[in-house]
Amino acid sequence: MGSEFWLSDQQWSVIEPLLPKNRPGARRVDDRRVISGIVHVLRVGCRWQDCPAVYGPPTTIYNRFHRWAGRGLWQKLFSALVAASPCDMQMIDSTTAKVHRSAAGGKGGRKTQAIGRSRGGRTTKIHAVVDGRGRPLGLQISPGQMGDVRAAVPLLQHLPPAYFLAADTAYDSDALRQYLTARGTIPVIPNNPTRKRRHPFDATAYRQRNVIERMFCRLKDWRRIATRYDKLATTFQAAVHIAAIIIWWTN
Repeated sequence: MGSEFWLSDQQWSVIEPLLPKNRPGARRVDDRRVISGIVHVLRVGCRWQDCPAVYGPPTTIYNRFHRWAGRGLWQKLFSALVAASPCDMQMIDSTTAKVHRSAAGGKGGRKTQAIGRSRGGRTTKIHAVVDGRGRPLGLQISPGQMGDVRAAVPLLQHLPPAYFLAADTAYDSDALRQYLTARGTIPVIPNNPTRKRRHPFDATAYRQRNVIERMFCRLKDWRRIATRYDKLATTFQAAVHIAAIIIWWTN
């Protein structure tokens, strides 16, 4: 199952001030212990019911994760941490996560729950924008067959403009280039070989795009990110945000 995970003092000092306070009802079980249990399950990929007893009752661990995912709290926590990131350089790309058979049956069907079907089977796509250090600034999920460029503007519109944005040929779109230029951002996107009207391309700046590939590798070290077990899009996206918070924004 893997070694137990515990939030360090440094990580907890970043997270604790952003957690909800003065909620009605019974006093919450120790937040630090419960969140450490949530992270443990997401990292090792075990079932919630197999979460080690040192973290408390598995039902408490799961209910806290699920309830806060439904409220959008994990995404709000992520957004609060990335708000102060510099905007000199951004990269955008996507990766796919294989959908386990246990993720079928979510209310509203596959499309509603961001599950797509292609030649590779059922997948969910994780779209991301990162800064020059590879730290995620924006994360979104979609059905696996959705084109990358369709997710670009919805992700970028909530972020401050960068000096330039690097992306691969999947993002070679006149509409996206115009959107970036209007924001004051230089598109660093290779021209598709089939394109007749060629755009300027800075090959030197483009070499820095590999940081987003390294980010995805680290993200998918978490077994419940690499393979999606969650039926609901909200809970899988919450898992992605939690992984990003722990790996990049609390260390």
